[in-house]
Amino acid sequence: MQSLAIIGSQWGDEGKGKITDLLGQKCDLVVRFQGGNNAGHTIIVGDKKIVLHLIPSGILHDHCESIVGHGVVFDPRAFKKELEDISKSGVDITPKKLKISSNCSVITYYNRLLDGQREEKGTVKIGTTGKGIGPAYEDKTSRKSIKLKDLLDKEVLITKLRDNLVEKEVLFKHLYNVEYPSAEQEAEELFELGKLIGPFLCDTFSLIDQAVTQNKKILYEGAQGVLLDVDYGSYPFVTSSSTSAGGIYTGAGLPGKYVDEVLGITKAYTTRVGEGPFPTELFTELGDTIQKIGNEFGATTGRKRRCGWLDLPLLKYAVKASNITSIALTKVDVLSGLEGIKVCTGYRYKGEIIDCAYPGIDLTAVEPVLHDVPAFKDDFKGDDLSEELKSYIKLVEDGIGIKVGILAYGPERSEIKFIKDFF
Repeated sequence: MQSLAIIGSQWGDEGKGKITDLLGQKCDLVVRFQGGNNAGHTIIVGDKKIVLHLIPSGILHDHCESIVGHGVVFDPRAFKKELEDISKSGVDITPKKLKISSNCSVITYYNRLLDGQREEKGTVKIGTTGKGIGPAYEDKTSRKSIKLKDLLDKEVLITKLRDNLVEKEVLFKHLYNVEYPSAEQEAEELFELGKLIGPFLCDTFSLIDQAVTQNKKILYEGAQGVLLDVDYGSYPFVTSSSTSAGGIYTGAGLPGKYVDEVLGITKAYTTRVGEGPFPTELFTELGDTIQKIGNEFGATTGRKRRCGWLDLPLLKYAVKASNITSIALTKVDVLSGLEGIKVCTGYRYKGEIIDCAYPGIDLTAVEPVLHDVPAFKDDFKGDDLSEELKSYIKLVEDGIGIKVGILAYGPERSEIKFIKDFF
């Protein structure tokens, strides 16, 4: 195997960071291809907790190059803070280890301001992080975005920011009534940040192309999950990028090749942050219990995650939408010891029972078909799994048509069982 993609198979927050970190040990390149600093990957190393937002998880391995592809929207201010925070943890980040595409679109102050105002004063609450991700992608698709390479030339930067501000200025003045910096002020700050970012910039597409030619091992690290994909997710309650494996080809590149294995990271139950439909959501004390045991709070925002039972119709759809070939079942320990466990195996919808949440289905109108499964009380101290947990895993595998390749039962690097060999 030369290439592997790690993709969230639910609404994000599935525990991708630790698995990317572990498999990154075996790789030459770890590549981020979409999203921005609205994602947070938490990695526990001994007594240290490292939270990554923009920087790929491969940064913790000296032999590995971490690549930020052109499909990422990049906040220079957030990058500066992340660089400082990670350096305090004892991780040395150099231009040799970290490469950033000079064609990444920049998240400007205007993008963040617009995002926050829409969420605060708009008629539809999406539940965004307010970090300017959506407006930055809007700039990109409307051909008005600032690119990281523009931060190296102040005159170019001022000109582009003036053009970028024309429409936004009308919104800031007449719709939202908020103050904003001039193009010249924004250019000055971004230009200074460009001095910090400049040494990391390069043509990452060609770098990946060379790595493919040299038969190097490449891991593609996704942010969020398939159900938040702008095309495949529960629209409009989605993020603004292609979170499925398809985003690799548009957001980073894999010249002349395809991804050999797509690993879907799957929580043993389901969580969701922000607004949007959630068929198996638990509104009971048990939901609060799972939230507390699982420490279900966003790594980026600190927001509580809504909790519910594992939803196989949604998972089966995610497998199909992202061509997932195996899954990593994470946070199994959170369910261990619960008195009763349920799994959603289908939906009652318009007089029928369906087992796959294809697009077009109104998730607010479905009734989940819940299957009682035997409770398990594994402590994961040995190699053997209880028959009850094996039964749970088999139910999942039968429901989605692919195998569980990894079992994770805690935040530590050591709390993981590889059923399948990757790389």
